[in-house]
Amino acid sequence: MKNRRQFFALRWLFLCVVTFLLVGVVPAFAQDDQSDTSTGTGTSTGTGSTTNTTGTGVTTPAQGGVLINAGGVLSRFAVMDRGLMSNTQINAAKASYKLSSDVSVGSSMRCVSLNRLEQIIIESDGAITDEMMYLAGIQRIEHVFYFPESKDIVIAGPAEGWFPGYEGAMIGINTNLPVCELQHLITALRAYAPDKEGIGMIGCSIDPTQEGNVQLQQFQTRFRGTNRQQFANGVRESLGMQEITVEGIPATTHAARMMVAADYRMKRIGLGLDSIRVPGLRTFINNTVPGTSNALFRWYFVPDYESVILTEDRTGMQLVGDGVKLVGENEIVSSTGERTVQSGVLDPGTREFTRSFTQQYPQIAKQALVFAQLRNWIDMLICAAHIQREDFYGKSGWSMEFFGDEEKYSLEVFTAPKEVEPVVGQRAVRNAVLTPVGGVVIDAEQALEEEHAKLDKDGKIAGKKKQVALKLPEGVWWWDVP
Repeated sequence: MKNRRQFFALRWLFLCVVTFLLVGVVPAFAQDDQSDTSTGTGTSTGTGSTTNTTGTGVTTPAQGGVLINAGGVLSRFAVMDRGLMSNTQINAAKASYKLSSDVSVGSSMRCVSLNRLEQIIIESDGAITDEMMYLAGIQRIEHVFYFPESKDIVIAGPAEGWFPGYEGAMIGINTNLPVCELQHLITALRAYAPDKEGIGMIGCSIDPTQEGNVQLQQFQTRFRGTNRQQFANGVRESLGMQEITVEGIPATTHAARMMVAADYRMKRIGLGLDSIRVPGLRTFINNTVPGTSNALFRWYFVPDYESVILTEDRTGMQLVGDGVKLVGENEIVSSTGERTVQSGVLDPGTREFTRSFTQQYPQIAKQALVFAQLRNWIDMLICAAHIQREDFYGKSGWSMEFFGDEEKYSLEVFTAPKEVEPVVGQRAVRNAVLTPVGGVVIDAEQALEEEHAKLDKDGKIAGKKKQVALKLPEGVWWWDVP
């Protein structure tokens, strides 16, 4: 009888431990000293940020919080990872980074002609200035216009000056939110390039292997220890390394790593391990009521497919709203490690977390800058899909001679993230072992379908287009609309 009581006591202890597979840490990435020496990549640390310099001559801010070594293994890097800076740090960063006075001025609508920008870069033998690298400080792309008379393809949105901020992002001097980056935009345009079929799904996923799922279930049945650390170590060893996959774009681009980082940070927030002080955000851990020991909870980002408004001639487009949703679904793991999506009501924790995360997305993005970058990335993909869908390339005669050629403009210069060791945390909740998984799933073309895109019935977008003056001096690629 005594042995039987001990057995049930141990079983109760085990079942009340929720083991969380954190396939993510922070919205940041950098390469450590083990970076691939064949590309000449290394790191140096300054005040508040790290800088990656690749052998291609491309220098980009590296976001603190995650290291990706030469083998593609992601690991935790313990530095401040919040998108918040003290006033002293902000003033020091602003003082150390100088911009020309004209681009530093805020604008409610700054325009960039994509084909003019490329032509100027070609004429300067591929030289790319900071103004070009950060798209003249545009913070969000709100409009895309095509002008048949001048054959310009124009993006437009609010803009301001910028400076180096936390998490490796260049951030606006007033909003402290990331500005758009040329490397992300060109990655999007290549995905929807001239004379190329739509790429379909673009995204990432971080998942336990089938073998790891089997080993975890086997470990559950045989574990008899009483030490919580032994239990955590056993779960970690059973699961093994988790696989990171990127679809639709090269995994060696900055945009790919940014998607993976956003996925990581989202799951860490859901499990209550990253402190995001946003009123109304409800975490998964505080709301879950798991009902089965082999359940998986899947959370992933998708575009808000109701965010597009088009003019009747489709030469003008506006993106509205926050553009991002977090959705969830339940999965069941079989004894062979296979995962099956289950229909029906979502776990309460998943339902509350995904709903509140979507509702509070703007506030979350102010604290964790990678979510603002993800929002910009989704906007860029929808814009690129629209440019391809309406054949602005053919109509304008723009072939992306420079932007579309990796040999001329190298974007695939980063080590691809491939796997991550599970980080295991413990908390007594209810009879279950939970392993949240997730990702980013972007079908930009879907946002442009008739059932989603809305028409500019009141003519506001057409009116905006008329305000965009195109009588530009030679060598000008960006300008402000009064």
